[in-house]
Amino acid sequence: MSAYTFRSSRPDHWVSPRPTRDPARLAAIHGPLQPMENAPGLLGRLLGRR
Repeated sequence: MSAYTFRSSRPDHWVSPRPTRDPARLAAIHGPLQPMENAPGLLGRLLGRR
């Protein structure tokens, strides 16, 4: 084992509480939910088909 220790005034990110996930804020950032079954494949997206 090492005799060196690391000290920081900043708390570790794994012990800090995560911010709440507000559904309205997530929708504003990422847009509305879209169904996956109608999503076009790579070729469809490249050709502009829906």
